[in-house]
Amino acid sequence: MIMNVENTLGVVVRVREFDPSKDGLSVEQVESRCEVGPSGKLCLFTDLLGDPICRVRHSPAFLMLVAEIGDEIVGMIRGCIKTVTCGKKLSRNGKNNNNDTIKPLPVYTKLAYILGLRVSPSHRRMGIGLRLVKRLEEWFRERGAEYSYIATENDNDASVKLFTDKCGYSKFRTPSILVNPVYAHRVTVPKHVTIIQVGASDAELLYRRKFSTTEFFPRDIDSVLKNKLSLGTFLAVPRGSYSPESWPGSDAFLSNPPESWAVMSVWNCKEVFKLEVRGASRVRRTLARTTRIVDRVLPWLKIPSIPELFRPFGLHFIYGLGGEGTRAVKLVKALCGYAHNLAKESGCGVVATEVSSGDPLKLGIPHWKVLSCAEDLWCIKRLGEDYSDGSVGDWTKSPPGLSIFVDPREF
Repeated sequence: MIMNVENTLGVVVRVREFDPSKDGLSVEQVESRCEVGPSGKLCLFTDLLGDPICRVRHSPAFLMLVAEIGDEIVGMIRGCIKTVTCGKKLSRNGKNNNNDTIKPLPVYTKLAYILGLRVSPSHRRMGIGLRLVKRLEEWFRERGAEYSYIATENDNDASVKLFTDKCGYSKFRTPSILVNPVYAHRVTVPKHVTIIQVGASDAELLYRRKFSTTEFFPRDIDSVLKNKLSLGTFLAVPRGSYSPESWPGSDAFLSNPPESWAVMSVWNCKEVFKLEVRGASRVRRTLARTTRIVDRVLPWLKIPSIPELFRPFGLHFIYGLGGEGTRAVKLVKALCGYAHNLAKESGCGVVATEVSSGDPLKLGIPHWKVLSCAEDLWCIKRLGEDYSDGSVGDWTKSPPGLSIFVDPREF
């Protein structure tokens, strides 16, 4: 048990490790109090399905802390640690006609992630959130984490100020969260595109060979791909280049790839948490219901109907999205259509993904602006002075690349 006694404004606040055997109900009550949306506005609520650590438990190392005053839990925070790519270096491998072959290799660092910071509305402005962050950072350092980062909405002033003004974090990356509804009709995948599902081992080889130098790429990608929540990895190629029956494996594919191709993996968030939109007017609910009815009755019209978002719904998350070639954007769009149909079969309300705001493949990702977040905000902090990233320098000061790899375990 991790214990820490603090005194804030004359009130004794104790920070300790979450105990699932006795803290579950109290934590759920704090979560509920923190998710009271503004009157008359649409708000998104999260149901963790009775598992407060569901969003970190699939990471290599994780911890949840609670803050309590007396016997009352008034705040909580979660964190996890993994090893990811923070940059790349050039390595000379072999010789060809007396010229060295230069190959980019990933530079890894141990990265911590903070999420799910909550403080009960009645106990805010007492320094409790800051205490939770500081104690969690101590745990990160004890386990050798070199950096810590958080993700928050760009317009969440309270969260941004806490981390940048009081905790020493700096604004780092601004990816886009793109969300598309799951319609009552199936999306047609173009006939000129072939979709191939590849096994976890093949997918691992493909990702390590092609994307391991992408920022935030997890070194334990094999654990991600083999996780029970990962629904598979799918490759899109022009029809005629490969077929599911003639798939030769990733090694042969990468030795002789088609001019254009794209890849994605799908994560089943529905089994981890559910979402619900609250605050919608009766007019909006009626409009949404009408679009669904028409879409179900006349599916060939392919009306972009609004799913039932006003009661708990699940989602699928697309991760590992990448590709090459002049037709990669169109192949990504085909993959997203395929992912939509998977989500429809699973009864999900939306499909989501997160990409770098400058990623050229972003143009192929269907999404509704009203459901999406054009600019998420990631803030980062260096936790110490001794680092394994000498060739990268201070990662917090590095310029963004075209792409990032968003780990589905933390979405």
